Amino acid sequence: MRTAHTLQEIDLVYRRDARRVFATLVRLLGDFDLAEEALHEAFRAALEQWPEHGVPGNPSAWLVSAGRFKAIDSIRRQARFTSTETMAEPLEAMADTTLSTDESAELEDDSLRLIFTCCHPALAPDAQVALTLREVCGLTTEEIARAYLTPAPTVAQRIVRAKAKIRDAKIPYRVPEADELPQRVASVLRVLYLVFNEGYSPSSGSLVTRADVSGEAIRLTRLIAEVLPPPPLAEVHGLLALMLLHESRRAARADGAGHLIPLEEQDRRLWHAALMAEGCALVEKALQMPGLGPYALQAAISAVHAETKAADQTDWGQIVGLYDELMRMQPSPVVALNRAVAVAMHGGCAQGLALVDELLTLPAMQDYHLAHAARADLCRRLHRWDDARASYQAALALTQLEPERRFLERRLSEIQI
Repeated sequence: MRTAHTLQEIDLVYRRDARRVFATLVRLLGDFDLAEEALHEAFRAALEQWPEHGVPGNPSAWLVSAGRFKAIDSIRRQARFTSTETMAEPLEAMADTTLSTDESAELEDDSLRLIFTCCHPALAPDAQVALTLREVCGLTTEEIARAYLTPAPTVAQRIVRAKAKIRDAKIPYRVPEADELPQRVASVLRVLYLVFNEGYSPSSGSLVTRADVSGEAIRLTRLIAEVLPPPPLAEVHGLLALMLLHESRRAARADGAGHLIPLEEQDRRLWHAALMAEGCALVEKALQMPGLGPYALQAAISAVHAETKAADQTDWGQIVGLYDELMRMQPSPVVALNRAVAVAMHGGCAQGLALVDELLTLPAMQDYHLAHAARADLCRRLHRWDDARASYQAALALTQLEPERRFLERRLSEIQI
């Protein structure tokens, strides 16, 4: 019984702390691959020792220490085949480094250092995203490839090249100085936004959401909000608000069988009141700060939904106005699609459908499953059954997420012919 309970505890520690332990090992060892190997060796040691001796009082510190010394032993073994002079100094530095007495703060600081390194402007944007998902959030190369519809070897090459760039360019593993933060934080927020979206609404796979990934994005965004010097940037609070407001709806997004539930059909009593309240308060704060941007506007749209007691009471006119401002600030086909749906809810489905049909003439939208799904839904509401069927089938052919497939199939089966 003790062994089974200990194995459960090890699994919990792994899911909760593995990536933060990894971040500290990167700082101590100065190498991504060596830190990854050390992390696995540390957990292997835990599997061997904790069932017999019990889980230590501070498991993360134990894992960091075990991983560091496993790495030192490995390097010493390799040193037999290389120059001892070149190995002596790094080995001495690794052996002398100690953790601070406030180990939890140290892990958080190291997570920040790691994400700023992964999002360094010297790296290509697609490499920043891939490296952050892999090293900060712990997604596998295959999961990242499925999420971005990119071959796994291509993703692996991006990650390898990014690591080589960090090593060869000697990119520092640190949080930027105060005067650098405003310029550096934009790329970090962009990556965290993409990471959260992948956790909240995965691009592919069988899960409706991945709470571990979106939770990590929220944790890191909170950390960045805490370390930014005054005056704070509206977009940091806007992004955090957006994440919290979306996260507040997680429990209502699927039923017990894992079937997706659209926003208008969700049981709003299941929405997380504390997260909604915090998110709405952050929106109010962001709207009064300098540097208002797209994240704060998206959060304001989510806040309108959060503050509405029932779907049929939604202030779609206000939402259309916010999308108008978002289109002015950050025009894109996806924003235009979301605006078109809001226009349909405010001014009538026929008006929104005309906008969606115009968007579907764009090459970028013809392979976007949500554009076809939006058209199908509007045609369904207008009782244009043949058009709805064709658009549902087009969306089905393009979607990679199994819960979305089931939702579209269910809608398709409901259509009256």
